[in-house]
Amino acid sequence: MKKTKFLAVFAGIISALPCAGSAAYPVYNPQQLARQGYVINTYPQQQQIVRPTTGYVYNPQQMAGRTNITPQQMAAASAVNGRPMATYTAAANPNRVTGSLPRVGSSATNAGRQYYQSSDYNRLAESGLYVGLSAGYTTMLNGSMSADYAGEDKAFFAPGSFRASDFKSDNIIPLQVSVGAAINSDIRIDFSYLRYSGMSYASDVQTFTGEEYANASVSGGAITSNSTMLNVYYNIDSFTGYMMGGALRPYVGAGVGLSLNTIADYVVFDNTFYDETGGLGPGGIAAGGLTGISDVYAYHNGGTMEQFAFALEGGVTTDMNDGLKLDFFIRYANLGKVKTSGSIIVSQTEWLSDGAGDEYEAPYDSVFHYTNWYESGTLSTVDVGVRLRLEF
Repeated sequence: MKKTKFLAVFAGIISALPCAGSAAYPVYNPQQLARQGYVINTYPQQQQIVRPTTGYVYNPQQMAGRTNITPQQMAAASAVNGRPMATYTAAANPNRVTGSLPRVGSSATNAGRQYYQSSDYNRLAESGLYVGLSAGYTTMLNGSMSADYAGEDKAFFAPGSFRASDFKSDNIIPLQVSVGAAINSDIRIDFSYLRYSGMSYASDVQTFTGEEYANASVSGGAITSNSTMLNVYYNIDSFTGYMMGGALRPYVGAGVGLSLNTIADYVVFDNTFYDETGGLGPGGIAAGGLTGISDVYAYHNGGTMEQFAFALEGGVTTDMNDGLKLDFFIRYANLGKVKTSGSIIVSQTEWLSDGAGDEYEAPYDSVFHYTNWYESGTLSTVDVGVRLRLEF
């Protein structure tokens, strides 16, 4: 008897499992729905699934959240509202990115350009105010000095650079301070102050004797340039792609502004002896007459000019975190013209005839003053350097 009861209970459990399974994991195919009392109403190109007790009609929105709804059931439910079923297909190459990846950019359509959270890579959220300080080294100084008074009558009496003479340079270390803001991830604008020193007038020049050119030595003539510019920079990794896994962003920039160029006083020394006898020699000149000139010193007063200036720059930027960035750059700067004040004082030694066929040095100083006799030249440089920027 006990065995019979046990078998009966066991048979009841086994028979109840399909019902429990259907309740826990409904499949909703037509056969199961029919067995459970649901009515399937079929219309041309439409189908409704109606629960018999409530007349409730399943719609696609409700069914979309169910993972056990078949595509046929979704189609039937979608047709209830007169809307075709949306077809969802898995992407062949999912583009969802997880984790922190070292890549940068601003366009999802360009190869190698992807966006990530700024908390992971601050360079990707480059915006806001910043201050910068740069130091460089001038690898090339272009320009030369020449005498604007070359066409003046008897201009050789004021020695200077009658043939263009290249500027002299020692170690030129241009320094720049900038204040600006990044407009977005690709464009930034700043206002900068740029100073050059370590340049000077040439050490030796070719001066004119009236008939030919002679060598003359120069001392002094230090040159400085102070420029203020408005600069615009643009990151070009949308064209080049990311570099070093996104650690470097290439950029180009241009700036325009004004430069204040100053040249200090300098002296040109011409040790050529100039014969003033017309070929007769001291014996052909009366006593006390001028026979020659030597040791000519020309004191050129310096000057300051305000000039239009511009710069072109290219480089790469890297992020040091905590708002610090480094720009490694190469820059061409055209600083305009440097020019003297036009005032030249000439001191020379004169020789006089003694009337006996010989000559002697005059006991007085011979000094002349020339005005509006300028010397000038154009300054431009090619620099390499590094800029440290702190973003706020």
